[in-house]
Amino acid sequence: MKLKILQKNPCLKPYKEDLMLRMNNFYHTKEALLTSCETLKDFANGHKYFGFHQVPNGWVYREWAPGAEKMYLTGDFCKWDRHAHPMEKKENGVFELFLKGKRTLREGQRVMAIVVHDGEELDRIPAYATRVIQEPNSVTWNAVIHEPCSFGWTDENFKPQKKLFIYECHIGMAQEEGKVGTYREFRENILPRIKKLGYNTIQIMAIMEHPYYASFGYQVTNFFAASSRFGMPEELKELINTAHGMGIAVLLDVVHSHASKNTREGLNEFDGTDYQYFHAGAQGDHSAWGTKCFNYGKHEVLHFLLSNLKFWQEEYHFDGFRFDGVTSMLYHDHGLGTDFTSLEKYFSMNTDTEAVTYLQLANEMVRQVNPNAITIAEDTSAIPGLCLPIADGGIGFDYRLAMGEPDMWIRLLKETRDENWNLSHIYYELTNRWPGEKVIGYCESHDQALVGDKTIMFRLCDQEMYWSMGIEKQNAIIDRGMALHKMLRLLTMTLGGEGYLTFMGNEFGHPEWIDFPREGNGWSYHYCRRQWSLADRPDLKYQYLLNFEKEMVAQAKRNRVLGARDKQLLVNNGDHVLAYKKGGAVFAFNFDPTRSFDSCWIPVEEAGEYQVILSSDDFCFGGNGRIFHQNYTADRAPDGSVGFRIYLPCRTAVMLKKMPAKVSHS
Repeated sequence: MKLKILQKNPCLKPYKEDLMLRMNNFYHTKEALLTSCETLKDFANGHKYFGFHQVPNGWVYREWAPGAEKMYLTGDFCKWDRHAHPMEKKENGVFELFLKGKRTLREGQRVMAIVVHDGEELDRIPAYATRVIQEPNSVTWNAVIHEPCSFGWTDENFKPQKKLFIYECHIGMAQEEGKVGTYREFRENILPRIKKLGYNTIQIMAIMEHPYYASFGYQVTNFFAASSRFGMPEELKELINTAHGMGIAVLLDVVHSHASKNTREGLNEFDGTDYQYFHAGAQGDHSAWGTKCFNYGKHEVLHFLLSNLKFWQEEYHFDGFRFDGVTSMLYHDHGLGTDFTSLEKYFSMNTDTEAVTYLQLANEMVRQVNPNAITIAEDTSAIPGLCLPIADGGIGFDYRLAMGEPDMWIRLLKETRDENWNLSHIYYELTNRWPGEKVIGYCESHDQALVGDKTIMFRLCDQEMYWSMGIEKQNAIIDRGMALHKMLRLLTMTLGGEGYLTFMGNEFGHPEWIDFPREGNGWSYHYCRRQWSLADRPDLKYQYLLNFEKEMVAQAKRNRVLGARDKQLLVNNGDHVLAYKKGGAVFAFNFDPTRSFDSCWIPVEEAGEYQVILSSDDFCFGGNGRIFHQNYTADRAPDGSVGFRIYLPCRTAVMLKKMPAKVSHS
């Protein structure tokens, strides 16, 4: 077997046997799964067999519960008689029930599975339930019959754009009012904002049903149910269909790294055992998260998870997935306390090879369903090959989240005065990645916005944001914060990855943190919302950051910056000046807090006219208007270098574009 990963990344040659094992595990597992079908797409049909399905003369309900002795179905339809409808136990731990008559089960009826294990009756929400609701004024959740109906999709020709500008969002907290927002409100109020900003992809958190709202959707109980607290399934479909009509792709933040430990609502101990879906004993418990860890070595678990991905693609038309907690999946210790400073840490007994195989299977299956699908891995370890094709020896993701970038910015802001930043180090951190592997760059995501941390703008300005963001207010802390907020975002967008991500509200420096309703804050929604009106008010400076974001995205698109080769032109740590070429543009940054340079020499690759197309110091962006949008002539200097001189004010970033040469008609 020839591994192209070794050609792209020769430093991995000592680990050829480990990479061969990776590929052998993948091919052997796939072969074992495909005994009765040809492709993983055909294999991943659990949702079409298990759960509730209408048939010509009634309903069929099936469940996989190998540890159960008996099963029953109860609910509204039988006045909650627990034993009126016993299920038939078939082969391989499958239970089945046929209910005669199409009206036996109806829309909105509550149902519950009764599992008998060791003589004890256990109430369980069906594993493949597609709608699960919380009862009013109660902590109780129940499965609800949701009759299938055709949805009028109009997105048959939609394809995601190649260069991803991702807007990470949460439906419930996307509204300004202190409440849980809905799919409909997001579609009507927030999608137009995202479109206007220029972002072409949304990554939606907390869609898979989760009883604990404050988990941000990362403690999933019902993997096939779209969160009912935001509305009906059809309303989510309408949101996605509308986004596609706007040219916006929609990614699901999928959680296959772990699951809620809840038993009545979730998968934990569904059939009475602790090893049905998860590892038995301590191995099945995530010590840091208090959740359950899937056993990726069981074919039935692979069937469940792969079917889950296919379901979200086909039923809801999601364009792909951001896989949460990949680091936790890849290593037996979940990556806790491991620094990954040497290659052997990626290829040791600590590596969960079964999880690696599952991720390869998932990436292959997702693209069989939709060849244009996008997959992104949340992995702090940066395991080699994560974002290379499976055929090359990789794991098959399109992108990895560059999680070291926000960590770098927060560390610098907390520990080092900006006049002491090492620009060479920053440039290296933003451009360093494995050969041929793509990343999504970002300054901050939802992680940096939670209580216990701070967004970049809030860390820069802190309490001054409460009373000094008026356009008439003069405040040095706010001036510094706004200047660096713009510079850091432009630097990260243009250097930090082949795609770019932001979390909703951060584009205009949303103040404060996110705090979900809880006993400690009086169950308040005050910090669990987005104050869009701050950016809309003409008397506040938030508008300037929003204006800059729009223009930054627009210019990055026009000049094809994302994914282009970067070329460092100048790094002067003494003067705090950095310049580089990316795509069709030249970028120059002066991070010095006080010194402006009247005649800063910017070396370039080609002579000609260079025009300023973006300046963070423009009045419309809250700056001082010290940069003229004029042309600068790049000539050859006496030492043979080519460049131009420009006035580069303190704490300012400038973007220039080489103008086409004038054609002589003589």
